[in-house]
Amino acid sequence: MLKDRLLGANAYYEASKKGKPAKDLEGLKVIDDYTLSLKLVEPASSFLSSLCDPGAYIVAREALEKYGPNMKVGSGAFKVADDSKPAERIVLVRNNNYYGKDTLGNALPFLDTLSIRFYSTKQIELEQFQNGPLSFIWGLPAESIKEMVENQISDFNKEPPKYILDRSPEMSTQYYTFNASKAPFNNLKVRQAFCYAINRGAIVDNILRGEAFGPGVNGITPSSFKGYKIDSIPGYEYNPVLAKKLMAEAGFPGGKGFPMVKLKLNSGGSRNTKVVMEVQRQLQDVLGVNLDFDIVSFKQKLEDEKHGNGDLFRSAWIADYPSPENFLWLFYGKTVPENPADPSFPNTSRYKNKDFDKLFEAGRAAKTEEEAYKNFRNAERILMKDAPVIILWYDENWRLTKSNVHNLHCNPMTYYDFSQVYLKEPVVKNLKSSNR
Repeated sequence: MLKDRLLGANAYYEASKKGKPAKDLEGLKVIDDYTLSLKLVEPASSFLSSLCDPGAYIVAREALEKYGPNMKVGSGAFKVADDSKPAERIVLVRNNNYYGKDTLGNALPFLDTLSIRFYSTKQIELEQFQNGPLSFIWGLPAESIKEMVENQISDFNKEPPKYILDRSPEMSTQYYTFNASKAPFNNLKVRQAFCYAINRGAIVDNILRGEAFGPGVNGITPSSFKGYKIDSIPGYEYNPVLAKKLMAEAGFPGGKGFPMVKLKLNSGGSRNTKVVMEVQRQLQDVLGVNLDFDIVSFKQKLEDEKHGNGDLFRSAWIADYPSPENFLWLFYGKTVPENPADPSFPNTSRYKNKDFDKLFEAGRAAKTEEEAYKNFRNAERILMKDAPVIILWYDENWRLTKSNVHNLHCNPMTYYDFSQVYLKEPVVKNLKSSNR
């Protein structure tokens, strides 16, 4: 178990699990209606970032008591006007009591209404963007983007453009997790061989159609963290010669005598299936290994992964808060139960390395981000050498926006701030005047 970060947090949690919740949490004090005091056990450079996670939001007791789980009370720029059809749309309207102002002192938000719509297919969503009310689309497949740009290139190149296309990295990593607690993947050389045998470039180009950051990957932490030198962490490039050599050294030359590998894959669109079929082909071609896979519900995949019911598991992690710590804690050995029959989460690989744990703890307790990053990078170097996972790619984001939308920005955690967004038709430049 991770140590307390907030004083008394673990004791409070354990008491709640036993049905005897404490009246107060030792490290949390309410000073007045606008001030909260938090006392930490030790310095923690990422603590403020972790408070941005929805699980750390402060909510009004009166609102919770009145509305229960249907509570939608907050202090944001917008308030819910209509969510009667949550599968189709959610309508938000301006919160006239919002405290925020722009740099000129103007009251925020600028928009009267924000309508968030949900469509059954990306094709319908794209049609509504081109011919309907949608002003902005997030997360379009690369093939749809390519087709639209090729067919309507003038809409992107005209001055001013009709549409704006943006592409940026996310704090999200896609990977396969080994069950490193039992054969055959308790063998380091086998795990490393599998990592070297994967041609990520072929996956990114042929399956993902370029909608990912690869084929060069380094650690579990994606490349979207400013100041975190991910390129200093050695990763696994495609190297079939070395992969075969490692398998032979592990006692399985050409895959001879290697058991059938079972991978658990959650259902969720055709992309995951296409990727695993490509990995299946590559492992057979390079290592002579046979890979079978089961497509199960996401809930079932998580249960199987926690209990080690399988050899490999399709996994991904999206940052809860912007720190490499959030990715590395997935492999903290002290969260792994002693009894192999007990479920292990979040460290589903059941990976253990005392040196990794020591550096991870030092990073968590660091007083500065620079010090924390140094320890986290050293921990991640150990992690990648031990290879409890196969890093596949880092996610990225394609966005389409109409040119009359201004001040719409997105960060790598795909958090959007609509408070300063406004709509205004772009001004057509007077080319004759500008050429005088």
